[in-house]
Amino acid sequence: MKFTTRLQLSTMMFLNFFIWGAWFVTLGTFLGKKLQASGTEISLAYLTQSIGAIIAPFVIGLIADKFFSAQKILAVLHILGGILLWNASGAQSFGSFYPSILIYMILFMPTLALVNSISFRQMKNPSKEFPFIRVLGTIGWIVAGIAISLFGWDKQGGESALANTFKMAAIASIILGLFSFTLPATLPAKKGVKTSIGDILGLDALRLLKNKSYLIFFISSIAICIPLAFYYNFTNLFLNEKGMQSTAGIQSLGQVSEILFMLLMPVLFIRFGVKKMLAIGMLAWAVRYGLFAYGNIDANYWMLIVGILLHGICYDFFFVTGQIYTDNLAGERFKSAAQGLITLATYGVGMLIGSLVSGPIVDAYITSGGHNWKSIWLIPAAIAVVVIILFMLLFRDNKRDITEIETQEGLAASQLV
Repeated sequence: MKFTTRLQLSTMMFLNFFIWGAWFVTLGTFLGKKLQASGTEISLAYLTQSIGAIIAPFVIGLIADKFFSAQKILAVLHILGGILLWNASGAQSFGSFYPSILIYMILFMPTLALVNSISFRQMKNPSKEFPFIRVLGTIGWIVAGIAISLFGWDKQGGESALANTFKMAAIASIILGLFSFTLPATLPAKKGVKTSIGDILGLDALRLLKNKSYLIFFISSIAICIPLAFYYNFTNLFLNEKGMQSTAGIQSLGQVSEILFMLLMPVLFIRFGVKKMLAIGMLAWAVRYGLFAYGNIDANYWMLIVGILLHGICYDFFFVTGQIYTDNLAGERFKSAAQGLITLATYGVGMLIGSLVSGPIVDAYITSGGHNWKSIWLIPAAIAVVVIILFMLLFRDNKRDITEIETQEGLAASQLV
């Protein structure tokens, strides 16, 4: 890969995740403190990412794989998104905030698959090259968290000051939108090819589910994202209630560990294989929630820090491994749609169920001083344990999977001809 191309892709990945991290981490605190939102309302706000993720495969399959270049779609989505984020910063009630963030997430979630697709299309060996590009996204998230703490926007909830996080994200979003027009051309993979309605909508990526191992991975991805919703939705509020200072900056330590493991992934992927990598990632979620359940700001402060630092294993070993696994199996004809499919499973269906479940549970454990966090965190810990047991029993890391999918792809191509 050319140095200029690597630099462009790295900048794209940095800004894409900087934008997300600039407001997403502190959203629960912003809603709870400034807009007096309940746990259920906070979950509804986070649930918008699931709605966006469910729509994402259709955006990718209908537009990116068929009609327009991916980098141009990315540009338009971020420019419109920047306008919506700025509008959200001025909301005075949950009712006025929700429409802006809902529309924004419908526009933003497809970008997660788009930046992956744009990156993969420039690579000859994604399992070795992608982690070094993707790590810039993690750095972007870290920089956003550190900036929030340096500006003091998260101090004791930040209240009105946290509205500035949306303005910062809005500016970055417009910058990335304009920058995206300069990215390497990622032409539609199926432009000029006779296709069915199912192909146009990206439904051809569902062919991956005919592979039994991938089907188990797909179902596991949905299931593990149910406890994941507890972390994304309520960790910042939890840490603030515990009395931790500079929560956004401290939470960025999780992304620091993510960088370490991201850089190690090319070696670890070869050493452990898909099944062990995915299993270790899921196990880390269960351990993290156990640490949160028994951690506190005093003697067991280390538990909170270790729980945060486990993010590198939680995210890289499961999500990045899953993205590479999906790309390897997909084949050239529907790489973009396949990335949209895994986004649908994780941030879509899984996080949707998790958001619907986590909000009422958090509300059920309200106390006079905040929440009974020990009881809350033990629930997602138990869910994660069940998922990993079933995954280990049912998943087979079969090296012939790629050949099997490529054979199916070849048959489908011959039928089109």
